[in-house]
Amino acid sequence: MIKQKDHQFKFVLTGNLGVGKSSLIQRFAGDQFSESQSLSVDFRQRTLHLEDNNVKLQIWDTAGQERFRTITSAYYKGAEAIIMVYDVTQADTFEEIDKYWLPETKKYGEKNVQLLVIGNKNDLEEQKQVETAKAQEYCQSHNLQFAECSAKTADHVNNVLIQLSKNGIEKKKQKDAGN
Repeated sequence: MIKQKDHQFKFVLTGNLGVGKSSLIQRFAGDQFSESQSLSVDFRQRTLHLEDNNVKLQIWDTAGQERFRTITSAYYKGAEAIIMVYDVTQADTFEEIDKYWLPETKKYGEKNVQLLVIGNKNDLEEQKQVETAKAQEYCQSHNLQFAECSAKTADHVNNVLIQLSKNGIEKKKQKDAGN
C-alpha cells in the first residue's frame, strides 16, 4: 500500500486592480465565478489529490492592496508560488508585470519561489490586446512560467494549480534528497 504524503503550499496572486484575481481565486478554491471585485485581502483553501500526494493549497488574493502599492513582504513570506496576473484585453496590465510586479516579487519573494505569469480573460478573444506569443517570449526571457486562462469559463484554471503543485512536490523531493 502506498502511503499518502501531505503537502501544504501557499500561492499568492498579484496584479493590477480589475485583472480578475478575485475571480481566479474563487475558481481555484471552489469553481465559482463572480465579476465583483474584492477590496480586501482574501484567503482561500483547496485540497488536491495528486497521485500519492494530498496537497493543501492556501491561495492568497491581495485584492485592493495593489491600488496603493502597499503589498508588503508579509504576503510573500512562505509562498511556494507567486502568480502575477494580467488582463489579456488591457495591454497596460501586462506592462505592469515588468514595471512593478516582477521587481516586487524579486524584492520580497523567497529565493526559490515559483514565478508564474497568467494572462486572464482569454475568453475575450476579439478584445485581446496582448498576443500570446509576446507574453510567452517575455516569460521565457525572464525565466517565468506562463499560462493563459479564463476565470469566467474555467479554461485552464485547474491546470495552473496542478502544475504549480507538482512543481512544488518535485522541489520538496529534491530538497529532502539533498539533506
